[in-house]
Amino acid sequence: MLASLQGKEVTIHFIDGTNVCDGILDQIDDKFVKYVTQYQTLVIPITSIRTVSIDIKERQRHRVGFAP
Repeated sequence: MLASLQGKEVTIHFIDGTNVCDGILDQIDDKFVKYVTQYQTLVIPITSIRTVSIDIKERQRHRVGFAP
């Protein structure tokens, strides 16, 4: 399943509630994921990952108020 996200910009959410974002899944193995950001390279064990999300479109905010 993670192999389809290889090379894409994703956010990884961990079991302890923290996350990393603005990085790319570089390599995927049976036990580890290599996640590369602009500043660092992380080697993350698969067992510590809760979810992986991909942002496909930026949310547009609703306009508040009345136009004349």
